[in-house]
Amino acid sequence: MASATRNGRSEGVEFIHEDDGRITAIDLETGVASFGDTKSEALAMLAEALELHEGGGEPVTDDDLEELGLDPDAQGEKELPEFMQ
Repeated sequence: MASATRNGRSEGVEFIHEDDGRITAIDLETGVASFGDTKSEALAMLAEALELHEGGGEPVTDDDLEELGLDPDAQGEKELPEFMQ
């Protein structure tokens, strides 16, 4: 699988300073990105995003769905709770 290359590099992290003051961190090998208010926070969020991208994390349980106001037994499309829209 090909990877994106930026500035002649295909690995490492690129930081982008956004207009709203946040900093985006992009993993050049995978293309996965996340953001934070500081470089340190952006890197921490990127590390979490990479873990999830690689299959890490915990599976979603019925209790998790119920906590979000979703019926785990419902089938088909359902309107998202207001806070998730």
